[in-house]
Amino acid sequence: MRTDSSPGTLPVREHLPAAGAGTPVLDVVIPVHNEEKDLRPCVRRLHEHLTRTFPYAFRITIADNASTDTTAHVAGRLQAEIAQVRTVRLEQKGRGRALRTVWSASDAPVLAYMDVDLSTDLNALLPLVAPLISGHSDLATGSRLSRGSRVVRGAKREFVSRSYNLILRGSLRARFSDAQCGFKAIRRDVARVLLPLVEDTGWFFDTELLVLAERAGLRIHEVPVDWVDDPDSTVRIVRTAADDLKGVWRIGRALATGSLPLDRLARPFGDDPRDRRIADVPHGLARRLVGFCAVGVLSTLLYLLLYSGFRVLTGSQAANGLALLVSAIANTAANRRLTFGVRGRRGVVRHQAQGLVVLALGLALTSGSLAALDAATTEPEHSTELAVLVAANLAATVLRFLLFRAWVFPEHGAPGAQLSAPAFRAGDQSAPGAVHPLHDPVGTRGDCGPPRAHGTGRPWEDAALRLPPVRRPLPTRTPGPSDHDPRDPR
Repeated sequence: MRTDSSPGTLPVREHLPAAGAGTPVLDVVIPVHNEEKDLRPCVRRLHEHLTRTFPYAFRITIADNASTDTTAHVAGRLQAEIAQVRTVRLEQKGRGRALRTVWSASDAPVLAYMDVDLSTDLNALLPLVAPLISGHSDLATGSRLSRGSRVVRGAKREFVSRSYNLILRGSLRARFSDAQCGFKAIRRDVARVLLPLVEDTGWFFDTELLVLAERAGLRIHEVPVDWVDDPDSTVRIVRTAADDLKGVWRIGRALATGSLPLDRLARPFGDDPRDRRIADVPHGLARRLVGFCAVGVLSTLLYLLLYSGFRVLTGSQAANGLALLVSAIANTAANRRLTFGVRGRRGVVRHQAQGLVVLALGLALTSGSLAALDAATTEPEHSTELAVLVAANLAATVLRFLLFRAWVFPEHGAPGAQLSAPAFRAGDQSAPGAVHPLHDPVGTRGDCGPPRAHGTGRPWEDAALRLPPVRRPLPTRTPGPSDHDPRDPR
């Protein structure tokens, strides 16, 4: 459960409505550099596919990255011929720069991009953007490495791609499977906050976008794609791989030092179902138990080391008391911050005092065990003392967790829980002047309940509170080349 008291800067996700005339729901960007040959067939094929299958208004934006051939001329003709096509000219190269420029200026609530070679089968486009339109996800990305993907490409590119994504998993703990697939989409409200945090302007832009979104807790939807390698691709694999590794180092260092303000991407409290309090359902028990066990293992090791050191200088009872005191203070501080998520100095003295009371109970268990051992054996072995203390500490650990959860750090004591009205059960709004935990505190509509009267202040989001999505039947068609498995040589 979140423990910060800020409502976040992102609105609650909503199902997007069908926009009015001239206002597209989807803006597909095609970044190009010297693509005079492939641009026209790509745009026409994409336009025909969207017209036939996409049930919302759309736009296709050609982002010309400082082309020196006739790409600009071809883009201009396409803009004149097709109403849904527009072109943007940039004087500097860089796919990331092009996407940042176009996405930042677009008025469409869903923003996507794809490579001009159309290596990705277009049948994956609607599954890519549907979770963003419905409000289920924040970003979506195609994956050539998931189990359901069907891919045709050379061994060299396959090796480089899998190695790169393995590096991301090992160094940045990335959970997405394919960072560099040129087939992605993002909600505009998320892009408005996330893009200023992305520094790269080249090929690493995709990876940085996904890593920051994942670390901020945003939901990323992966779509298995059918993908056929373009033999005429102009991407320089070695140079791109070197730049990507530099980017991995930069992002890893920024995450380690905490210099990235990822808290800007927080959703309003109550948007995440884990924020909700439900009657008779323990909140965050599994996560807290795992964290408590990890802290407990480290505390036990610290305790045993301290006891062994103090035992050389003093008797067993005194050594046990000193070791338990030091390790208990460290244990309370670690559990306060890591297990129960309490930040700041407020209440730290009270928490440590209560922790010392818990320490006294643990001391009674361990001291009683040592006393029983001394009564049973005149001069017990040191290893026997440690074994008895380990068993006693296991019992004390269970008692400590129960007391920490119910008394020292109760559920209603967490700062974030105060926002969810702990006196309520789910669905109970009987208290006067109370805010239901499923309603966000900034005035937008939450997961349940009617919209607030004053709205969100964003026109297309206000409309989303009232208008249902447009559903129109998809036309029937005869199977085309894109319906075949790309691995089929026919």
